[in-house]
Amino acid sequence: IVTIQLDLPMTPFNLDHTLGCGQVFRWEKLGDWWYGVVTGKVVKMEQRGDKLLFQGFPKGIDAEFVRGYFRLDDDLPIILSEINRDEHIGKAIRTFHGLRIIRQDPWECLISYMCATNASIPAIKNMILNLSKRFGGKISFNNHDFYTFPKPAALAEASLEELKKCKLGFRAERVLEVSKRVNCGDFVLDPSRKMSYEEAKNELLSLPGVGHKVADCILLFSMDKLEAFPVDVWMRRIVLGLYSRHFNPAFVEKTLRKKSLTPREYKEISSFGRKHFGRYAGYAQEYLFHFKRSYSSTPP
Repeated sequence: IVTIQLDLPMTPFNLDHTLGCGQVFRWEKLGDWWYGVVTGKVVKMEQRGDKLLFQGFPKGIDAEFVRGYFRLDDDLPIILSEINRDEHIGKAIRTFHGLRIIRQDPWECLISYMCATNASIPAIKNMILNLSKRFGGKISFNNHDFYTFPKPAALAEASLEELKKCKLGFRAERVLEVSKRVNCGDFVLDPSRKMSYEEAKNELLSLPGVGHKVADCILLFSMDKLEAFPVDVWMRRIVLGLYSRHFNPAFVEKTLRKKSLTPREYKEISSFGRKHFGRYAGYAQEYLFHFKRSYSSTPP
């Protein structure tokens, strides 16, 4: 087990808030330890005050990997002071101080958020586990079985029936098509990281099954685009509830009544988030999202 000594005043970090806020689907807490499957290995992790304890299996992981994955290189005190623009976000920041955006693998993030369309977090976790069980590799560690996330080739060569057995429903055809495009090199994920936010988003929107919200999630959680502001049913309710004075009252009333957003409505809400909170709007989104989900008994 390796230990990282954290300087919490300079580098605030809270492992429970970060892994429990709904941004990532492959971690679970067993006893005091979190277990996740990252880049083909099981990672076991616990935070004790200013110490971060971790172990990788079958091969170890180093401190550099952990720092990169949990974005410990982000200057969180500066980020939080920049997004702290009003009392609503201020309350969320105080409650979940130390929550960080995770730097996920772009391929896994793409498929995970395609599965997340119109699905609850338990359903998303179930779909990803089913895909990993059927098409990934099994790792047994600490009396538990874990499964690595499937490579593009494994999903590209799958049949539609096999994908549907993973409970993907209407998402199966889109996942299959995107897997084929990534596998044959027709769509390359990595260059998107170097593009501007708008360019990278337009590239992602060219994929079947990737709408504005899925694209923004991929940009925020795997492509270092911290200005991305994904809007799902929770964020629509949060933004139009807490920040309604920034919108036309008729827009607020009409949009809250509807089941889904048109691209224009999505853009209006997401653009407000990016303008209001600035270049780290994605952090504001995650703090507000986690705060509302933690303290609201009624899902939208």
